[in-house]
Amino acid sequence: LILVTGPARSGKSEWAESLAINSGKKVVYIATSQINSSDLDWQARIESHKNRRPSDWITLEIPVQLSEALINYSYEDYCILVDSLGTWLANILAQDEQAWHETLDSVIQSLLNFKGDVILVAEETGWGVVPSFPIGRLFRDRLGSLIRRVGVISDSVYLVIGGYVLPLSDLGRPLKL
Repeated sequence: LILVTGPARSGKSEWAESLAINSGKKVVYIATSQINSSDLDWQARIESHKNRRPSDWITLEIPVQLSEALINYSYEDYCILVDSLGTWLANILAQDEQAWHETLDSVIQSLLNFKGDVILVAEETGWGVVPSFPIGRLFRDRLGSLIRRVGVISDSVYLVIGGYVLPLSDLGRPLKL
């Protein structure tokens, strides 16, 4: 289990893609974004990601049912690349606290039980000002909790920032929950 995290436009997706290529396994790319044809910038971002992917990768568009997708592809000869946890979270942000915790626990359990390789890309959003709107604070707090829960169970954690890859799991130690 590998977590690749960092700020926007840092290169985290490219690093995760290189890890998937080097796994030597059949790659299943889970795109968590939802296509919005009225948002041309979003469409351009999606196309940029698509154009970088090798043609032999299986691409699944999974905006919500992440646990189920992980269960369906839990084979030792697979490498699953999920890009990204922040976008997935945005798709389910309307869940109440109980539903959110159940969803989070389900994803963590799916990751713990996964038989192949999983690479997760996640955005770091909590390094700046506390958002002034409740929905922004909710997103930032849930994403931070999600990244922390995934990070402590990961075999490797990388921070990609300023065009550099830092192997956090080699440099530090996990903070237990």
